[in-house]
Amino acid sequence: MSQHTTGEMAKQCGVTVRTVQYYDKRGILVPSELSEGGRRLYSEDDLRRLRIICFLRELGLPIDAIGQLLSEEDPGSVITILLAQQEQALREEVREGNEKLERLEVLKRSLRETQYFSVDSIGDIATIMSGKEKLKKIHRTMLFTGIPVSIFQWASIILWIVKGWWWLFVIWAVIAIPWGIWVSKYYFTHVAYICPQCHEVFRPAFREAFFAPHTPRTRKLTCVKCGHHGFCVETAAEETK
Repeated sequence: MSQHTTGEMAKQCGVTVRTVQYYDKRGILVPSELSEGGRRLYSEDDLRRLRIICFLRELGLPIDAIGQLLSEEDPGSVITILLAQQEQALREEVREGNEKLERLEVLKRSLRETQYFSVDSIGDIATIMSGKEKLKKIHRTMLFTGIPVSIFQWASIILWIVKGWWWLFVIWAVIAIPWGIWVSKYYFTHVAYICPQCHEVFRPAFREAFFAPHTPRTRKLTCVKCGHHGFCVETAAEETK
């Protein structure tokens, strides 16, 4: 029967000698025998076992789980559970990794758009990113409440042209005006702005914010702290208790 030294086992499976020794120490790959000089000697079965261990480790299974699996008389009853748990863990790692990549992309893009960079600029970017999901929720609320109003608007215009039912447009206007007031107040109640000069996060007065020139992510406002007048970056406002 073929016997393999620790070095040969490591070479066959593409791992280090220290790794093989570590598996021995953890009790999941015990050598079949020891030579007279105390060297570990492994059989072909041990080699197959090491290949299985290496394969499972490549899947990310922890040592304890592999030891549990290899010690089971009926490993089929355990492997499905272990693989399902590992799949969930890997999916979570992928999700977290994608979130980190997204943050890095936002940071890089924001740095390119920042005219005067400082350490505080990173804090501004962190504030924007932390409020990103809240902003999405605000925009979704505005969109979903606005869809029925828009549908009614176009329907009333078409029916006015085709049927001459002008009164439907009047009804739309009666509905749209209060909705417009409500959605504007809702929006400016839930957003805040970051001053590029002093990095203060503030909420402007409704009138100023409503009539201020703006882009999709900025609005030209006067900072309540330093008085700087310029384009400030939008973020989600902190919830008031």
